[in-house]
Order: sequence, then C-alpha cells, then structure tokens
Amino acid sequence: MDQKMNVYIWDMDETLILLKSLINGTYAEAFNGSKNVQSGVEIGKMWENHILQICDDHFFYEQVENCNMPYLDVLKQYDDGRDLTEYDFNKDGFGPPSDDLNKKRLAYRHRAVAHKYKKGLHSILDQDMIKSWSELYDVTDSYTDMWFSAARACLEQCAVGDRDLASSTVSTNDAGDTIFQHVNILVTSGSLIPSLVKCLLFRLGDLIPSENVYSSWEVGKLQCFSWIKERFNGPNVQFCVIGDGWEECEAAESMRWPFVKIDPLPSSFHRFPGLTPKDLGHYFSVVYGNSDKKDNDILAPSGN
Repeated sequence: MDQKMNVYIWDMDETLILLKSLINGTYAEAFNGSKNVQSGVEIGKMWENHILQICDDHFFYEQVENCNMPYLDVLKQYDDGRDLTEYDFNKDGFGPPSDDLNKKRLAYRHRAVAHKYKKGLHSILDQDMIKSWSELYDVTDSYTDMWFSAARACLEQCAVGDRDLASSTVSTNDAGDTIFQHVNILVTSGSLIPSLVKCLLFRLGDLIPSENVYSSWEVGKLQCFSWIKERFNGPNVQFCVIGDGWEECEAAESMRWPFVKIDPLPSSFHRFPGLTPKDLGHYFSVVYGNSDKKDNDILAPSGN
C-alpha cells in the first residue's frame, strides 16, 4: 500500500490571521476608502490587549518572556515528569541563570502551557471574557471579509476532517490503495507563548496542536524548516510553505519546497477567502511532479 504525507507549513501573521496590517492601517488603506481605517486600528489594538492579558494571566508570559524557545518540547529532556497539580509556579524560584535547574522549571511551564492549550480557552476564561472574545472575532471576520473563517476552513480542509493532527490525518482514495497523511504546522516569527495564545484566540488550536507550533524568533525559519524535515522525513513526504514574507520564501527555496505567497491586497492572486487545498495541490504537483490526478483530488475537498 502506497503511503504519502503532505505537510503544510503555515505562517501566522498576515497569512492565517491579519493583525499587524490592521493596527498600522495598511489593510484598510488598500481598499481605497471602502473600509474605515480607524475601525481596523481599534480592532487590532483590542486583539493586542486580549493576547497580552491572556499571556500574562494564564501562560506565564511575564516569567518566560526573556526565555523564548523555538518549540515547547525543546527542553523535554529536563522534565522529570513531576505531577504539577499542586505546583506553585510563583514560588519555585524560576529565573536566571539558565542552568539545569531553571531549565527544568521552564520545562514544567512548557508542559503546563501544552496542557492548557489542549484544553482550550473555554476552560480558563470566564463567561464575560469568552463573550467579549467571540464578539470581537465575529466583528473582525466581518471587517476582513471573512479572512479568518476562510483561513480556518482551508486549514480544516487540508486536514481532511480528522482532529488527531499530532499523528497526522489519514485518508484513502476511492481505489483504497493510497494512504495520505496531512499535517498542519505553524512556523511564526513571533515569540512562542504569544503565538500559541494567538492560535487559541483565532480558533486554530484544534487544527494545529501545540507540538506543531514553532517560533523562528531567534533561530530563523530555515532552521525550523530543517527540524520539520527531520521530524517528518521519509521518501513520500511532501512539504508546502504558505506565507507572506521574504524569509519563509527564501527558506522554502533553500529546502526546494513549494512556496505559496499570500497577499492581503484585494487584487492579489492568493488571499483569504480564495485560497483552497486544490490550489495548494497544484503547487505540490509542480514541485514534486505528481502527475496523477488522484493526488490533487485527495488534496481538494469535494465540490471544489
């Protein structure tokens, strides 16, 4: 039985979500007066406040801000598996220097973050905050012509419905003779903890598990891509990078992976709504030479 894996490597800001371009007004300005620039700025700033508040209140960001790591499991070797149920993170003495003891304390925090991430924000936020968050999401999605919900839908379609994305999603073609595995990965230039919180706030947490979130803040995107290739290495593994920036473009070229350029401009070729798994399937075919139509059929949801 033939087995193939498609690994989708997504950028976050100005790709799966819009935030910077809302805050600086460039998103609205591109619409030549049909969108209120100040409304977008206010929406972006409200998101910033939500992100920082949740980072500080629930994800140890004040404690770990200066200890950014490229992914949560990077210090797993220092975690002795201690039960953290009654652990007091405010009194364990965590801080400089970066010795083995403090690496263990940071590993504890990373494990706690992964646990909270998996449970989701509904388990830690009160009803008023959840209501405010939900209303802001709907307002933002409407203001951006459904960019956020369309990006989420594309992620969901790439995953072919299965939520077990840590071990990838499995689907078979009609003949039953090929197994396709689909994995969504996030590589963002933002620091790790705020990026994880963004995933949750922008409703991506059930589609991108915490172990599939990478921060290139210090190490660069090429290093992250190299780790991902090593992690998912195999003869039938195919990678595709989707983002808006030059760094992920150059890194994808270095890896000889297809790169899909996202551009929020209204007239751009690839943006949300618009980009579909069928479009990504075309890029896979161009780079990897998948001439078999079944490959593209697997990538595309029915009806597209």
